[in-house]
Amino acid sequence: MKETLFLTRNDIKNLLTVYDVVDAVEDAFRQKGLKHVQMPPKVYIFFEKVGGDFRVMPAYIEKLNMASVKIVNFHPKNPSEKGLPTIMAIIELIDPDTGFPLAIMDGTYITAMRTMAASIVAIKHLAKKDFSRVGLVGAGVQGQTQAKSILEYFNGQIEKFKIYDIISEKAERLCKELSEKFSNVSIEAVDSAKKAVEDSDVVITLTPSRKPYVEYDWVSSGTHFNCMGADAPGKQEMDPKILINAKIVVDDREQAIHSGEINVPISKGILKPDDIYAELGEVVAGLKPGRENDEELTVFVSTGLAIQDTATAYIVYKKAVEQNIGKKINLLSL
Repeated sequence: MKETLFLTRNDIKNLLTVYDVVDAVEDAFRQKGLKHVQMPPKVYIFFEKVGGDFRVMPAYIEKLNMASVKIVNFHPKNPSEKGLPTIMAIIELIDPDTGFPLAIMDGTYITAMRTMAASIVAIKHLAKKDFSRVGLVGAGVQGQTQAKSILEYFNGQIEKFKIYDIISEKAERLCKELSEKFSNVSIEAVDSAKKAVEDSDVVITLTPSRKPYVEYDWVSSGTHFNCMGADAPGKQEMDPKILINAKIVVDDREQAIHSGEINVPISKGILKPDDIYAELGEVVAGLKPGRENDEELTVFVSTGLAIQDTATAYIVYKKAVEQNIGKKINLLSL
């Protein structure tokens, strides 16, 4: 009997560590840089009447001999109107040798963790080596995941961590939670995006904004930006002048041009596709240098890649099988 493993969010949360996911995602980027993956652009379906969408994201990683497809939605009105999360996802892990569905699992937590991991990988390769001050704009689910994980991963290096959210209670609540866990770091909820950005070595933006709100005049020399919020056409968070003056590294050129932080400036002719310096995979693989001096302004444009899901879901599947976690179902009645 050939069975498919079903895994819930609670199953998965007990199987992943920050370090596991960062290692897996970093290698996924490396494999992409070396052109050892297959990953067509994500496909969008838009529900214009309700202001939501879902995306379909397939990928194959040769080194792992593993493939997956994720279906993930974005419905910003869900929390207030439906009592549901803004983002929900399902991942199917596929055996490339047969096409058999090895596992079907919740992808919501995996999405948060693999996005966090991409942020950390970008910081490792593009921020100043001795960075110590971090600003976070956006304290939603992904902001919370990134804040906790970045403080854990770079524990002992970060001295100051500033948090801003348009809903001040979110920033204050996260600040209190983090301060209890990371007492060696000065963690502060600030009342403007400007205060989060000013004097920060690393800035992470995680909002669904459709107009720039991070201004060039706020930015210090040598700052690194992780632009994580703009993951669909029309979204943008940064003053285009920042991008014009920065070394721009993207997760995927095609996706970034159409749906990343650079999509609006490119559509308006403010930037050109040739202004992209590199893909993160090229930097991780050593094909192009990352940061080259402490004065460089660097920007990582994240759209979210299916290979990140494949690599993370593979870890989950292996650990679940080893630890006998999840429920096996003869889905195809074979």
